[in-house]
Formats: sequence, structure tokens, C-alpha cells
Amino acid sequence: MQTILNLFYGASGVAALYYGAEFLVRGGVRIAERCRISPLVIGLTLVAFATSAPELVVSVDAAIAGNADISLGNVVGSNICNIALILGLCAVITPLRVNTHLFQFDAPVMLLAAAMLTIFYLTGHGISRIHGAIFFAAIILYTAWSVRQAKREAAVNTAVVEEARKSVSSGNAGAMRLPAAVLLTIAGLALLILGAKLFLAGSVFFARLLQVSDAVIGLTLVAVGTSLPELATSVVAAVRGEKDIAIGNVVGSNIFNVFAILGIAPLISPLRNATLSYVDLGVMLLCSVLLLPIMRTGWKISRLEGVFLLLIYIAYTAWLIMQSAL
Repeated sequence: MQTILNLFYGASGVAALYYGAEFLVRGGVRIAERCRISPLVIGLTLVAFATSAPELVVSVDAAIAGNADISLGNVVGSNICNIALILGLCAVITPLRVNTHLFQFDAPVMLLAAAMLTIFYLTGHGISRIHGAIFFAAIILYTAWSVRQAKREAAVNTAVVEEARKSVSSGNAGAMRLPAAVLLTIAGLALLILGAKLFLAGSVFFARLLQVSDAVIGLTLVAVGTSLPELATSVVAAVRGEKDIAIGNVVGSNIFNVFAILGIAPLISPLRNATLSYVDLGVMLLCSVLLLPIMRTGWKISRLEGVFLLLIYIAYTAWLIMQSAL
């Protein structure tokens, strides 16, 4: 009976993830059209911040409980998963075109966030309230700048404005009103969070049934579990041809994870005496660094580059499993 129930959890989780991602992508695109903001900015802000909700909840709860390792490890592990697993998988499905603005501004901000986290951790063995305040100020500045740039681009780019106007006035799905698009986006986010919880519950049950250790479960399933909304959203966006949302979601989520989550959590309770592995930080920083030249080659992430990113994630996961077995 327990096995059947957990099979149901897993299947229901997959279904909720799929439809949640569909709703979130559709709603995000319609909001972009209605507000005359590019899908890239929607992916970098609204979609990225929304899909990072599980990481925010886990890290804040861990900070309140005084567990700095979980709070920090969740962010670092999710950022590695976002680049190596999610972008890698999306690129294998379909090559991802890279927006030049993303390469020139947002990707360097993501790298800056990873570098700041690494430096703060190495110099203080944790994240203090001062570090948290710096991170929180950074996410406010980044969000304000992104919205400002989006409005400026829409104001001068008549092609974007005309396309949005046609989409809004047409009789198809683009005619969706703004309140309906917002509700669809919220419904998509709710389904994503529910789907991630159901899928994770079923996966953990079967992992324990196969006598997989709690350490391996925590380092792999839980880390991937909090990134399932990003995974589902980016894959669905890539398949639907919304490649700006697919890649913007990953870059924006990584920025949000560091600046917002590690901005809020330490303000509640400083993340001190953490025992985060230097290898974890190094892999996170390496992925952030490698993403820039990968983006620049032909202004796209090719299938071959996607395979390369996936191999990095497989190697990192294998190292985690071997370390937990020692």
C-alpha cells in the first residue's frame, strides 16, 4: 500500500510539475506582452524569483533552526544544479540562443554573486548579518535596474511594442488579460511547488527502499528537489521556443538564490560555523565562470556544450556519493 501511494506521489508530482511549468511560462509570456517587457526580463525576474521559492523556504527555515549548512548548502547546490543540469539538459533538447544583454550584464552579475559568496564564506566561515545586508541591497538594485532597462528597451523598440499590441488585440491566447495572466502565473507556481514536494516524497521513499543513505539523499535528491521548478519551467520554455525564458530563468534564479535568499536568511539568523565543502564552492564558481565563454561561442549554448555541462554535473554528483560513502 505504501509503495502504491508513493508511486502515486511521484506520478502526481510529475504531472503537477509539467502543468505548473506550462502555466507559469504562458502567464509570464502574456505578462511580458501586456506590460511590453521582453520575455528575457520576465525570465530573469518574475519567473526566476518565483521558481526559487522552494530554495527560499528551505534556507530561511534552516536559518531559523540554526542549521547554517543546510541554508548555505541548499543555495550552492541549487546554483550548481541550475547551470550544469538544467541548462545542460535544455541545450541538449534544443540549442539555446543567447541574448547579448544577458551575456554583457546578467551573466556577469551571476558570476559576481558566486564570487562574493565564495569570498564572504572563506573569510568568515559563514554569512553574517552585514553580508546579508549587502546581498539584500544587491538584489534590490539588480531588480530595479532590470525593470528600468526593460521599460527603456520597450519604449525605443517599436517592433517589440507593435508585436505586443498585435498579440494583445488578436483573438488567440495572446488576448489574455493581465489579471488572468497573473492568476495563471500564480497557479503555475503553486503547482510547481506542490509537484516538487510530491515528486521528492516519492523519490525519497524509493531511495530508502533501495537502502540509499540519508547523506546521499540529502546531497542529491533534496538539492535537485528544490530546483525542480526551475528544471520544469526551463525545459517547457525551451520546448515551446521561449528560449529567453529558459536561460533567463536559470541565470535569474542563481542571482536570486545568492542575493535574495542569502540576503534574507542571515538577517534572520547569521549563518555561522558552516562546514560547507570548498569543492562545492569551487564547482559553483567554476560553472559560473565556464558559462560566459560557452554563451559567447556563436551566441548560443549548443547541444555539445549542453552535454559538457551535464558531464560536469554527473562528475560532481559521483564525487558527492563517493565522499558520503567514506
